[in-house]
Amino acid sequence: MSQRSEVRELQAALRTASDIAFEEDVPAGAQAEALVDALRRALGAAQSLSDGPVGTGCREHPRGAIDPLHGDKDDPLPPGWGRCLLCNDRRRRASRGLAGGRR
Repeated sequence: MSQRSEVRELQAALRTASDIAFEEDVPAGAQAEALVDALRRALGAAQSLSDGPVGTGCREHPRGAIDPLHGDKDDPLPPGWGRCLLCNDRRRRASRGLAGGRR
């Protein structure tokens, strides 16, 4: 992904998170999950803009965002999951039965 597309992804994710967070109702259930997903996408896009080493090891998204939970000892990813945030988010949605649902 180019830096320009990373910036667009960051902006879109932050807009989504802002829309959910500033609604009159307190986010709960599916709304809260959508908020968490949007914030993870924003974090991944922001991290991709840094000068650090880039590479997910993913054939589909080699320069994509790295999942912030990769390497987290307190909240480890399931066995076989890689570093790619995009693929891991797809797996998360599929495991919740929300595949393809994007706000």
